[in-house]
Amino acid sequence: MRFSRPDSRPTLRSVIGRGHLTGALVGVAMASLSLILLGVLALRLYADHNLHLIARSINYTVEAAVVFNDKAAANKALALIASTEEVADAQVLDEQGKLLARWQRPETGLLSDLEMQIAKAFLEKPISLPIVHQGQEIGSIQLTGHGGSLLRVLLSGLAGIIVCTAVSAWVALYLARRQLRGITGPLRSLAFVAHAARSERTFDQRVPPADIGELDNLGNDFNALLDELESWQTHLQNENKTLAHQASHDSLTGLPNRAFFEGRLMRALRNANKHDERLAVLFLHSDRFKGINDNFGHAAGDAVLVAVAKRVRAQLREDDLVARLGGDEFAVLLTPLHKTEDAEWIADKIIASMDVPIPLPGSTQVLTSLSLGIAVYPDHGDTPGALLSAADAAMYQARRLSRGAQHTAGPEHPAADVQTRS
Repeated sequence: MRFSRPDSRPTLRSVIGRGHLTGALVGVAMASLSLILLGVLALRLYADHNLHLIARSINYTVEAAVVFNDKAAANKALALIASTEEVADAQVLDEQGKLLARWQRPETGLLSDLEMQIAKAFLEKPISLPIVHQGQEIGSIQLTGHGGSLLRVLLSGLAGIIVCTAVSAWVALYLARRQLRGITGPLRSLAFVAHAARSERTFDQRVPPADIGELDNLGNDFNALLDELESWQTHLQNENKTLAHQASHDSLTGLPNRAFFEGRLMRALRNANKHDERLAVLFLHSDRFKGINDNFGHAAGDAVLVAVAKRVRAQLREDDLVARLGGDEFAVLLTPLHKTEDAEWIADKIIASMDVPIPLPGSTQVLTSLSLGIAVYPDHGDTPGALLSAADAAMYQARRLSRGAQHTAGPEHPAADVQTRS
């Protein structure tokens, strides 16, 4: 699994695998070469010692033939011994150094040439042993060793190197994979969790425990860091939600503010235009708020605003919206609106909800009322500003006409429904 773009850098798996394999192959090669070298040296000493023994044996055998200068007997005796030993060339010379008898190993092609080359490279030069009869030297024997044994040792060593190299390579790869599972497994888990935290901002995943102590400590520290990041993210999200709510809602009543209401109204207008629907905006004003605030104090005024907000919201449908625009002014968005009578019916319910006295701090109760104006899209406007202005004008027109009139339209805005309650 890759979490970043591919590059030319080797992976940890390949580095450790190559290290194990290289170390195993170098170790096997050095050990095999050392064994071959020691074997060759030991075989060389053995071959030299054997050649001297063969020379002495030939010396005793051909001594009589040399004394009587019998070439046939000398050749027969020489061949009888040399053909069964590691001898490439055997010569019997008389007292004057003339060749009396000779035996040479038959050549069998490339292998014989290779054996001779190995013999020349590793064995000593032909040995010479005098033939002594009754204390007098009557001839000599010269022997040249054969490289057959050396070739077999070299080939056996080479085969051993190949076999040991193959076995060592398999063992090295097996151990590398076994070790890699303990190293790269936790690292892959760590990389996966880190990638999720970096790219997806998810801090709920954790690195599983590892068998290797250092990697397990690393995973535990990383998990602790994720715990802190998750706590910080949760705190930050809560702070953002709080700030966003405070920026878009009234701190006293908890209702949306003017900015939130206008944004919601803009989206509702786009949706109504798209689906050919209608909506209504209600503009509300508390008629007696200033007198209550002046006579009973700001705490009483705040209690009236909170009560008005709760009562208005209780009369609305689930998708409708009520907002505090500022001071004692409220606005209501009714969407969707199937017919104008629905807006008038909801307005009547809102005005009627003010008939119940509002308890103030202490034991005082007051009775307040609302002036209300209605603007309908698209009859009275097709923008948030136009609808709010039309509803506001209808509300003020109602206050001027009569505080007790209901469902009355003003002369300046005949299309705007006006309702008031005193």
